[in-house]
Amino acid sequence: MSLSYSLVRTALAVLTTCGLLLGCDQQSSSSSTPPIAEQRYAHKLSDKNASAETLALYNNLAALRGRHMLFGHEDSLAYGVNWEGDLDRSDVRDVTGSNPAVYGWELGGLELGHEKNLDGVNFKQMQEWIKAGYSRGGVITISWHMYSPVSGANSWDKTPTVHELVPGGAKHDVFKAYLDTFVAFNEGLVATDAAGNKHAIPIIFRPWHEHNGDWFWWGKGHVSEQDYIALWQFTVKYLRDEKGVHNLIYAYSPDRSRIDLSKFESDYFYGYPGDEYVDVIGLDNYWDVGHEANTASVDEQKAGFVTALKGIVKVAQARNKIAALTETGNNRLTIHNFWTERILNPILAGAEAQQITYMMVWRNANLAREKSEQFFAPYPGQATAEDFKTFLAHPFVLFESELPKLYE
Repeated sequence: MSLSYSLVRTALAVLTTCGLLLGCDQQSSSSSTPPIAEQRYAHKLSDKNASAETLALYNNLAALRGRHMLFGHEDSLAYGVNWEGDLDRSDVRDVTGSNPAVYGWELGGLELGHEKNLDGVNFKQMQEWIKAGYSRGGVITISWHMYSPVSGANSWDKTPTVHELVPGGAKHDVFKAYLDTFVAFNEGLVATDAAGNKHAIPIIFRPWHEHNGDWFWWGKGHVSEQDYIALWQFTVKYLRDEKGVHNLIYAYSPDRSRIDLSKFESDYFYGYPGDEYVDVIGLDNYWDVGHEANTASVDEQKAGFVTALKGIVKVAQARNKIAALTETGNNRLTIHNFWTERILNPILAGAEAQQITYMMVWRNANLAREKSEQFFAPYPGQATAEDFKTFLAHPFVLFESELPKLYE
């Protein structure tokens, strides 16, 4: 990176930060009494009692739209392709010098009292990594590949389950007990501010994802649309209204492979639980960025990628919500210049696609432990590492080291 380019990038980051802070200063200077959250922020959450930090995160992400996109990585601090056991390391930082801006974590197994999640991450250590990422200004998102309360099998089991979990179902109390394990886990996600006050760490919570596919027990074909909606709505109402959990931003994320772009909105809204239960209009899109089953040409895939991003942005804007690429990536990074050519350039091709707030790629499996090659971010020496650095260097993309203050 040239010195002049570095100075320009630094200046842009400073201006962005100042812009966010200036907005707050202007608001606070208009009155001697600080405005209440409902007056201060343009974007509301489905939780009317959301914590100040949670509401601030949502609105600050909204303020970055069109200027910046945050980069995220699943399990980034827990292990890498060629390492495990280091408590302060990531493949992303090994390559770029910075951690990702968004940290993805997974709860599968928590509901059964397991010590580790389904990818071998210790839950107590996960809590510490979440606290560490938050303390550096990073954003936390959590998904949940819940085991079936009916069959006892993992989330890829296809035994019809959901009808027994919703209110009135035979396993409804079991389901509530499963949700209680998350409530307890969340109670351990506490930070202390500069004044010594404790608060819950804001979480982008992404339950029941990819429901329009048929690979999970809550997926299409194993549950009616009505019961899926009831499952989602009960999850939110139970956590938010009954258990008083107010640090969650709820992300809805169908899978792109099961959406016909010619009727994007109607397909996207299959199973949509309603605006009062959703905050992030998300999309899991591996399909348009080189999925091995997609036989369309590269140009056709790029065009599909842009169309899909425009689709969620349109939906989000109509509802005054934010849009995000909640999962994406190319397994084993087999595509030359993947980061610039298949991700960044299509996003920058038009103003609409640039409105997405963050993207997250999936995990880097530990080769020695799992005996299989699965990685979605480069590690030192991997073929796309230099292209990844170019991706990071673009002013539009933010990693952790470049983040403005998102929680004020």
